[in-house]
Amino acid sequence: MSTEGANSGGSSEMEVDAVAISDSTRKQKAAELMELKNPNMSLAQSIHQMTVIVNGTLEDPACVGLSSDLPETVMKMIAGPEVENPSLYRHLRDSVLLPSPGSYSFDLPNEDELTAMETRHRATLEKLEAKVEDAKENAGEMEVLAARFEIARFAAKCLGKVEAIAAYDKILALPKLSSGKIIDTIMECARVASFYGDTKKNGELVDKAVKLSNEGGDWDRRNRLKVYSAMNKILNRDFKGAASLLVDCIATFSCNELCSYSDFIVYAILTNILHLPRTEVKAKIVDGPEILSILNEIPVVYKLVCSLYDCDYKAFLHTLVEVQPILIADRFLQPHAGYLLRELHVLGYKQFLESYKSVTLESMASSFGVGTEFLDLQLSRFIAAGRLTAKIDKFGGVVETNRPDLKNAQYRETIQKGDLLLNRIQKLARVVDL
Repeated sequence: MSTEGANSGGSSEMEVDAVAISDSTRKQKAAELMELKNPNMSLAQSIHQMTVIVNGTLEDPACVGLSSDLPETVMKMIAGPEVENPSLYRHLRDSVLLPSPGSYSFDLPNEDELTAMETRHRATLEKLEAKVEDAKENAGEMEVLAARFEIARFAAKCLGKVEAIAAYDKILALPKLSSGKIIDTIMECARVASFYGDTKKNGELVDKAVKLSNEGGDWDRRNRLKVYSAMNKILNRDFKGAASLLVDCIATFSCNELCSYSDFIVYAILTNILHLPRTEVKAKIVDGPEILSILNEIPVVYKLVCSLYDCDYKAFLHTLVEVQPILIADRFLQPHAGYLLRELHVLGYKQFLESYKSVTLESMASSFGVGTEFLDLQLSRFIAAGRLTAKIDKFGGVVETNRPDLKNAQYRETIQKGDLLLNRIQKLARVVDL
């Protein structure tokens, strides 16, 4: 028995070590990929966070682990050798900082310094173009392709959106380009569009890459494109479509150039909690080993899903208050913060009411840890909008549920589809007779 105990203890220690090693390896690989990929999408996230701090949308940056001097850090990074992008610097200075002069206390580079950057960039571009011409004359197609990628990645890092997309278009115009390189080019170009908030262009490029990948892409590119597609769907508020793509990639995530793994898990949880059946939420989210491995990075979001699953509605509603600044601080989720909070409220109320034919307002308010007047106001709005199948007896202080008759609904749907089919058959018969 002692030997078995020792063996089991040793195996558990090995498992812990393996998890620690895999986690550190994943983070190291992510850091390496983020250094290689331009534009830097973590910088895009920081720019968004700087914006919501400066304009006051995020009132307490510390509650989501952000420093109040983030604006200074971001602007120095953009103007410094790490990025050195004068056009982006001017845009943020004029549209974010200058309209809120009391929001920062650091010195901004003068126009002469920014002009000097642009002069250096023009010289660099001339050298890179000369490298392309030299490759055309003295080397092969692979060297030309590598030189073109160097220009495009430089443009994505140091120039503007138009210049970067034009540089990637020149890559796509090269002859004899393999399908894999075409997909890689389109994906990098899509990141440029996403970095600058061009949702339409990003969606067009992602759809194009997905189509090419389905025709002949390898597994890694298809897997990464699932994340690209999911993020595009989130931007377009198609959370149901994003949810299925994100949950498929939890165990195989390799798209570190687009977002960090912890951010990806937050997206996966918040989209799937709205659409996954309760049993699947338990298996894929609450007990998911990949999610459990990073609990210390996403405590609030995990608490949200667990409190809902455990029917701890008071904790669920209170956690929603903590989730709000997390939504605001994220560039993909902030445009939909109000929508997500509303849908999560509906989800909590709906799950609670499913257990009762009728319940008093006072009892329900106690379960959610709110006042009866607040609860009455929220329920009445959701009922009037058709989001909750219930009615409130104001005199008796009771909420009565009206569960829809599923069989009758299916019967009516079958009749309607049958009528539609008969109409189409009649139309087809008339065409055949002619």
